[in-house]
Amino acid sequence: MAQRQPTPTELAVAEARKLKKEQNRIKAQQEEEARSKILPRPWVKFADPNPGDLTVRVMSWNLLAQCLIRRALFPASDCLKAAQRENMLYREILSHNADVCCMQEVDRTEKLFPVLEEAGYALNYATGPRKHHGCLIAYKKDIFEQIQERKIQYDLQEVHEEGTERARRGSSFVTRNIAFMLALRRSKGEDDGIIIATTHLFWHPAYAYERARQVTILLREVSAFRKQHGLDHWPCIIAGDFNFHPSDSVYSLIVGDPLLPHQLERLATSRVVHVTIDPEVPITSPKLVVEDDEDGDESDPDRIITNSRLATEADGLLTDEELVQMIKDIGSPISVYDQGLRNDHNPEDLPLTHGTHSPIPQGRLGGFEPNFTSYTHYWKCTLDYIFVLDPPDRKVGILGIAKPHPAASLEPGLPHYGIGGSDHISLAADLAWSSISQPSHNLK
Repeated sequence: MAQRQPTPTELAVAEARKLKKEQNRIKAQQEEEARSKILPRPWVKFADPNPGDLTVRVMSWNLLAQCLIRRALFPASDCLKAAQRENMLYREILSHNADVCCMQEVDRTEKLFPVLEEAGYALNYATGPRKHHGCLIAYKKDIFEQIQERKIQYDLQEVHEEGTERARRGSSFVTRNIAFMLALRRSKGEDDGIIIATTHLFWHPAYAYERARQVTILLREVSAFRKQHGLDHWPCIIAGDFNFHPSDSVYSLIVGDPLLPHQLERLATSRVVHVTIDPEVPITSPKLVVEDDEDGDESDPDRIITNSRLATEADGLLTDEELVQMIKDIGSPISVYDQGLRNDHNPEDLPLTHGTHSPIPQGRLGGFEPNFTSYTHYWKCTLDYIFVLDPPDRKVGILGIAKPHPAASLEPGLPHYGIGGSDHISLAADLAWSSISQPSHNLK
């Protein structure tokens, strides 16, 4: 029996269906592209690596945890739902093609992790107690292998050897913030690698002392971690959301600048003991400061210290001299963006630096940090950094950085379709250093 041939009408219907299917596919692709569109990110190149140098591209970004979003904080944003933001987040992370990624405020891991794993990353994630978001370090499996890891819970760290438990810790507030670090060895049989650490320091603007305590502990523990595992010749890269400005006392402390009178005053007024440390402190405000990052009282315009008392000597809070000495004992790290852009003599890049809108006194560091790393309707500031602690025998060179965005391109505020999926702007840098068998040199 002869096979029945479709009629011209049937052929036309089938062709129309095929065309409709293709149109739907193209439309879905266009919609996906629109949902994931972000601002392009050019790079500033400073130098080429020397022959035989080891290189790494590092990225750091606060993703804005979905569990922390409050619409009242982001009135200019048009993409606050998870489904609206996530494609932009994925695209920006992957666009840097970083060898190592440090991320903060990471939640919805069941969505993010498969995307990163498919891109060839191994993942290590840590959270503070009772927190619904955490810090993530992702590294390319074909470049590095993890040999050690450590999580630091700042609330439990001691800064004195004697006294009561409270005095040994010298803390002003139970924040539940953490730092997280990995030792990553090159996976091609080389006895070389990096110590990579990420953190998210306490958010409350008035608690400068607590951030100073946390950052000195971070440097101390990163340095001790490197020494403990016999990796003194490895560079330490420390990246994250530090929640302080380049003009802040804590920034000056970490980079080794002398503390100015107003910075000392800010530290002094924040040497308090909160009710989370001493339950006997009288409650003076019915609205308790929320321990979690950027949650609750972030919308409070006063940002004042409440439910606290002035610290006494018995509380063990570190003095200015003790804070400075702790940093001196370790050595001050360099800031990749500040040093890189400071030595970049392209006048076109100067408007993209912090010092153009918030002048830093001459001779002090911080003026060449990015103009903004967080840009919203209510706050526009620089809070995120990539620091490097050189090993004793080698210097890390800065080959290039992901260029900061002009402020005008970030209006009306993040997160926003077509711009970025977080309220922060990612940082990324190419770094290089000589191999162990080569003489040390400094590219930048």
